[in-house]
Amino acid sequence: MYKMPQSSLGVALIGTGFMGKCHAMAWNNIATVFGGARPRLEVLCDVSDEAARTHANQFGFSRASSDWQAAVTDRAVDVVSITTPNGLHREMAEAALKAGKHVWLEKPMALTLSDAKAMSDLASECRGQATMLGYNYLRNPAFQSACRMVRDGDIGKLLSFRGVYDEDYSADPSLPWSWRMTHEAGGLGALGDLGCHLVSHMLALMGPVQELTAMTQIAVPHRPSPQGVKAVENEDSALALLRFVSGAQGSFATSRVARGRKCRLQWEVHGTEGTLVFDQENMNELWVHKAGEAGFTRHLSGPEQPDFAAFCPAPGHNFGFNEQKTIEARDLCSAIAGGKAVGPDFAQGYEIERIIHAMAGSNGMPVTIGQDNDR
Repeated sequence: MYKMPQSSLGVALIGTGFMGKCHAMAWNNIATVFGGARPRLEVLCDVSDEAARTHANQFGFSRASSDWQAAVTDRAVDVVSITTPNGLHREMAEAALKAGKHVWLEKPMALTLSDAKAMSDLASECRGQATMLGYNYLRNPAFQSACRMVRDGDIGKLLSFRGVYDEDYSADPSLPWSWRMTHEAGGLGALGDLGCHLVSHMLALMGPVQELTAMTQIAVPHRPSPQGVKAVENEDSALALLRFVSGAQGSFATSRVARGRKCRLQWEVHGTEGTLVFDQENMNELWVHKAGEAGFTRHLSGPEQPDFAAFCPAPGHNFGFNEQKTIEARDLCSAIAGGKAVGPDFAQGYEIERIIHAMAGSNGMPVTIGQDNDR
């Protein structure tokens, strides 16, 4: 299914926060887990030379820089990892593509739908250059097992999808205002940060969306900052009803103010012959019910599921967040080497963006997906 490059890829990493560290670990681990040529960690970029040097040493990069423009045009660099704040995604990704590089970009793809469309169009013009968006929850072996069961018809014809992605990182109203709460720097709120992950799962399981109706809420309209109280511009939560092209129906909910929830990426898929249930907070369990059974059976993650055995030969020994990221890096490298493109690439990422932006703009009115919903 996949290939690994036989010649070493030169890597530039822009950004050293949570996701920057995840990318660095993936680049460091990929050859150990999957074989192939070990990537050359060429240059790491941070906002200052001092920070870049510190993290380059920690992450294993040979050079450090505060000049990202130089990094994306560096002749030793083949692929650029971008893990910066949302407002920088388009500029950096487009610069890397124009410089002939492959691009691994964290979600959300861009601030606006028109930005995402422009990025997708440019990527389609760059023949031979691979793009990948950071939807690592798609790589969970339990999730991949669920997708395989759906494809194989194990639960019959799909009838409905019920999905939730809740966290509570913004639930405290005394938490300070940040750039993430603005359209200019953050784009969408809970939809762009959390809901897009749920959409990626939903599309992989159910196929394309035909129409939806949604509403959003700003639960904490104002937050304190050193400059005084500031307004929150993007949504804290969103709810939607959907109809898929297949005729199946769906419900969707996401919130960044759900007290007690940490990573509740949870969904159920109902079919004519069974039901699948998954929750990322218990990411090593897939619950399966089939017609004629009294209840659900717990399927623990193990080497019979996709990619698990590459990390561990023993069932029930648990998979983790960063293992998913390493598989994502493998899939990007495979696409670069001419293997099957798994995605989401920029074209598929644009389809995710179309849905979350349609939800943001619905205001309780039906939206047909396929129309131009640019705002």
